[in-house]
Amino acid sequence: MKQGLSLRVSQHLALTPQLQQSIRLLQLSTLELSQEVEQMLDENPFLEMAEEAASREEFGLDGADVPVSQDSKDFEFSASDAVATPGADERTASTAESAGEGEASEPRLEESWEGDGTVESAPDDSEWGSDAPARKNNNDDNEDVDAAELARSQESLQDHLHRQALGLRLSDEDRAALHFLIESLNDDGYLEDTLASLAAGLAGDDLVQAEELEHHFTVALQLLQHMEPAGVGARKLGECLSLQLLDCKNTEGTRAALAICQQPMELLAKRDVKRLATLCGFSEAVIKLAIGLIGRLDPKPGRRFVNVERNVVVPDVLVVKSGRGFKVSLNGDVMPRLRVHDIYANALKQHKGQGGAALQQRLQEARWFIKNIQQRFDTILRVSTAIVERQKAFFVSGELAMRPLVLREIADELGLHESTISRVTTAKYMSTPFGTFELKYFFGSGLGTEAGGNASSTAVRALIKQFVAAESLVKPLSDNQISEMLKEQGIECARRTVAKYREALRIAPANLRKTL
Repeated sequence: MKQGLSLRVSQHLALTPQLQQSIRLLQLSTLELSQEVEQMLDENPFLEMAEEAASREEFGLDGADVPVSQDSKDFEFSASDAVATPGADERTASTAESAGEGEASEPRLEESWEGDGTVESAPDDSEWGSDAPARKNNNDDNEDVDAAELARSQESLQDHLHRQALGLRLSDEDRAALHFLIESLNDDGYLEDTLASLAAGLAGDDLVQAEELEHHFTVALQLLQHMEPAGVGARKLGECLSLQLLDCKNTEGTRAALAICQQPMELLAKRDVKRLATLCGFSEAVIKLAIGLIGRLDPKPGRRFVNVERNVVVPDVLVVKSGRGFKVSLNGDVMPRLRVHDIYANALKQHKGQGGAALQQRLQEARWFIKNIQQRFDTILRVSTAIVERQKAFFVSGELAMRPLVLREIADELGLHESTISRVTTAKYMSTPFGTFELKYFFGSGLGTEAGGNASSTAVRALIKQFVAAESLVKPLSDNQISEMLKEQGIECARRTVAKYREALRIAPANLRKTL
């Protein structure tokens, strides 16, 4: 085979590190972006957080709130939403120093010891001849926590049970076994591991010691299950409900409820009254009464002691009514204010010696990072503005007026790729007059109508929710009936589609709604 050289021209796409970082920052949520910024601040010495009135290269909210006219008069943007381009408004360090000197040149009030009647002074406790120490300020870091702060503190389930165990007269072995079981409970108050597995984990291969530990665990479990809250220490849901029913009055409904707890929980979840009546030996009326009694019990007795951290959704975009239209703006609280450290940057320019190339690369990375964050928020604002313009009826009349919208429509309008719109609308939230919604909420498929148009699936789900809320409690609407009611509204929606939307709305079927 003869060898030879030839030239070929070809094209291929290459993602630069800057473009890769821009794509990654675009798909991050607000919390993930904050973590990314903190990590970059720790790694890059040329990057720092800017203050409110920064005098260096910055990124953030700076300037007056001046509305800028757009193609549509219904939408206004403030200059505070515009992001400053890195390096576009750089000021030198001498400017900052001159500003500092200007502040320092302001006249200061001289202290006067003669007094003018306007200075308040706190009396010293020693004036009254008492040996008590002088009163301390509540802001003192060394001061002990006051009683109000202790009252607001959250008591854990383990602490609550340990405090009850102090009043029990137990041997050292039983007390240690009870302490071990309390610490083995999960957040719901259940004991997930069996007593045998707990004993084997402590004793290892010593079978005699494992058997002895299991005996102590059995005694400790009986004591634990008689503590407050009722139902703690259960191994399964039926046992938890039974422990709570033991504290109720001994009535026929209570006995029927105890019998139901001995049966598979699937029957209780399905509200299968006839089969439960057959298995438990009670009438259907008593079974219904027992199901109502069980519904008032707490299936997770330990959950009330868990200090659950509330996950508050912070919107990225704010939409408020402004005159006849709506004003779309970025939330300044989620926009990191970053700038390039000018002292380090000037020092690098003046002293380009050994290792200057590596430092110059770090400086360029800092500027890229600021620019990519700027581009991220600019893209979010553009996409949000297009969404508000397309879904103008939603912001006026609510979700019933939502129109069909797909990602390709916004992508074609803004000249972006559909995958970019998908990244922008994921884990980004918009605050509207009707609440806070994810940007993906405003996108939905369309259902055909008799008039030849399309109805948004979001609007159809809202209509189904409205039908169910107004239905008769004695005779709930079936999926077929809801489908016929939608056809009367001019919306072609099959029964299976209604069932899918109903399940997405967490609405029970008609038979369960009637039982409930």
